[in-house]
Amino acid sequence: YCKMTNETFPEAELTTESVTINNNNIIEIPDANFKKALVDNTEINTNGDTEISEIEAILTTSLNLRSKNIVDLTGIGYFSRLKSLSVYRNQLTSLDLTNNTAITSLDCDGNNLTSLDLTNNLAITNLDCRNNQFTSLDLTNNTAIASLNCSDNKITSLDLTNNTAITSLDCDGNNLTSLDLTNNLAITNLDCRNNQFTSLDLTNNTAIASLNCSDNKITSLDLTNNTAITSLDCDGNNLTSLDLTNNLAITNLDCRNNQFTSLDLTNNTAIASLNCSDNKITSLDLTNNTAITYLNCENNKFPFSELQKIKTKYSEFSYISTKKLFSPIEKADAFDID
Repeated sequence: YCKMTNETFPEAELTTESVTINNNNIIEIPDANFKKALVDNTEINTNGDTEISEIEAILTTSLNLRSKNIVDLTGIGYFSRLKSLSVYRNQLTSLDLTNNTAITSLDCDGNNLTSLDLTNNLAITNLDCRNNQFTSLDLTNNTAIASLNCSDNKITSLDLTNNTAITSLDCDGNNLTSLDLTNNLAITNLDCRNNQFTSLDLTNNTAIASLNCSDNKITSLDLTNNTAITSLDCDGNNLTSLDLTNNLAITNLDCRNNQFTSLDLTNNTAIASLNCSDNKITSLDLTNNTAITYLNCENNKFPFSELQKIKTKYSEFSYISTKKLFSPIEKADAFDID
């Protein structure tokens, strides 16, 4: 510990921390692939030998170990000043980052991890831990996280009560039955598809611009307060109605594979892409929706007269006798009528 004075601010106390490191202390790294990735990196292995010393480790702030076939990351604890770590697509079954408290960005996507202890890693702002084998994920202490992707695991519950800084959340492909986002007011991007939700309360999440809650079991979806949404995908649920009266900013809407008998898009004049296929819709008034460039409303309950109205308005869309409407075509397309 050293005290210094500052001529500009004489009353201020400046401190510096001194750490004694022996450059000859070699780190034991059991995994040959991990060691090779470090030794081959001249920004880390600054003296060009066949070993990694403690000083070389402590001077490293970023590690990209993507797809290196690493099984064991023993030795990572010596990289105590590490801020960014990517171990994407390796074969790790455990990851001990207890000593790596400076990490702000962690990507451990595509491993075989069954747990992840980030209790000491309070500085993390970006976490990508998708494609592992987690059944739970404790982020109680990690209040700085702004971007979280924990998709394609086996997580059954996710407590984000303390994680109020999150702006982007991807938790798709898990076994979640509920998701409490009451405190997460900063979220702008939410992807929670392929779970087991029967309901989703987004009343407080007025900042959401992109929402994908497809392939759940949701029976009702109240988006009255979510006026910032521009992209909505609620495909593959059990919705019987969808009120988008207040959602004037929507440009992309995918609500296929539900139970709608009607769909009122009168106010949604910004929609450019619409997929409402595989419902039970009998009538679709798109008079006001002049911005549409992609339309798919196949497999509904339209009478032929309604199909004719739609085709008259969108003559560039193809129609076949199975009552299907497809995306715009670039050449002439013949159609038959039963």
